[in-house]
Amino acid sequence: MDGVEITGPSGDRFDEILTPEALAFTAALQREFGARRLELLQARQERQAELSAGGALDFLPETGHVRESEWRVAPPAPGLEDRRVEITGPVDRKMTINALNSGARVWLADFEDANAPTWENTVNGQLNLRDALDRRIDFSAGGKDYALRPDEELATIVVRPRGWHLEEKHLTLDGVPFSGSIVDFGLYFFHSARRQIAKGRGPYFYLPKLESHLEARLWNDVFVRAQDLLGVPQGTIRATVLIETYPAAFEMEEILYELRDHSAGLNAGRWDYLFSVIKKFRTRGREFLLPERNAVTMTAPFMRAYTELLVRTCHKRGAHAIGGMAAFIPSRRDPEVNRVALEKVTADKTRESGDGFDGSWVAHPDLVPICREVFDGVLGDRPNQLDRLREDVSVSAADLLAVSKTPGDITEAGLRNNVDVALRYLAAWMGGLGAVAIHNLMEDAATAEISRSQIWQWIHNDIELADTGATVTRELVERIIDEELAGIAAEPGYDEARYAQATALFKEVALDDDFVEFLTLPAYARMP
Repeated sequence: MDGVEITGPSGDRFDEILTPEALAFTAALQREFGARRLELLQARQERQAELSAGGALDFLPETGHVRESEWRVAPPAPGLEDRRVEITGPVDRKMTINALNSGARVWLADFEDANAPTWENTVNGQLNLRDALDRRIDFSAGGKDYALRPDEELATIVVRPRGWHLEEKHLTLDGVPFSGSIVDFGLYFFHSARRQIAKGRGPYFYLPKLESHLEARLWNDVFVRAQDLLGVPQGTIRATVLIETYPAAFEMEEILYELRDHSAGLNAGRWDYLFSVIKKFRTRGREFLLPERNAVTMTAPFMRAYTELLVRTCHKRGAHAIGGMAAFIPSRRDPEVNRVALEKVTADKTRESGDGFDGSWVAHPDLVPICREVFDGVLGDRPNQLDRLREDVSVSAADLLAVSKTPGDITEAGLRNNVDVALRYLAAWMGGLGAVAIHNLMEDAATAEISRSQIWQWIHNDIELADTGATVTRELVERIIDEELAGIAAEPGYDEARYAQATALFKEVALDDDFVEFLTLPAYARMP
């Protein structure tokens, strides 16, 4: 139909999502905005070249009038007034039911970092969301049945489409792959926008990986056009932007401004933010060198600057500020692991609520009560703390760039953990899983990115390990890969072919001289 071709395999009920009308709607968005998307991706490359050549990040002088003028975003939309607990996860059937039943106020239904974008996952995710909105979703596994709780208020669905950098190779327009962002947004908006409107909650979105306000402007234009095409009133869509790239931290106000009629706030996407810090300044020696992943806490000076600026910026403009992920997965076998981890989760959410955040993320339903209790203690009966303006906060560009002040070491244990997590995650990802429980933590593409990019940075800076004195080299990492694989191979369910594929991919993104911008790009190329 008019240049659209489906190259992915067919599946049960796929025809309910891939209708001629839905494909025509999505193709209209792709035709109108596809070229701008490519131009903005090229602008990212040009900015990266400037940074690699010695350039710096700073607040933009050309947008000073936006930061200095008076304006506010649209007031909170129905179902988004109170966001004290948000749960995140992929759009598989079991997670859809568990998330909506979890007691969280919001479910981030994730087509991005927590989802491996097989064609089956992409289309089935749309079916699952539509079925959930129609309350006709159920699931059975392991002798257990899952269904939505009747007559109870469920979490508000907020969909996270893929980032602008990702394509959907199973759907082409005139022989060219669609933008993954437009596919995820377009199919959901066409099928489910009116369903959410009928329930008085939505359609709402989370926008990942933005690097500039111009990328936010593109999303806003997509929203305007989509609402016009379907006859939806302008401003019905609301979007929360993840501030999870280093450049975006310097354009928070501008991003809110571009989306102001469709804005629902900003989120502190801490894991991808750390990855972006490494990626953007990977060629700059030790000035932007981070200690091992688990040593970088939210109390590091540059992370405090980032989160406090986010709260001040949001509340100044009437927007929600949403905190970061609690990735811990409770253990049924080790009470001590639970005790220590839950203390850390409680401390993290206490810090966020005390700083003025209006809510925060968890990755597991068992963490919902803990996060809710902490935010209840600060919010009480209020839906948010938008009135807490944090005018005491003053953050400079130098504060955001103070990476070298981060305490912590780089050890062999940290190196081994990065190798182990990346190998396990990539093996699962190639098997169609995007959110994976590893060592009692929910790992997704963002944490795998940190793991491999840190190793790349350590190799290229001849880092000496604090505990052994050994220098991080390709040879050392390859030996550790072999040793970690030997341990994994002894575990039940080991898939030799899958791990061989994961190892080859890991070596490409962690050990090659050329830095791959996102590990999901070569991974997706390998995916059927």
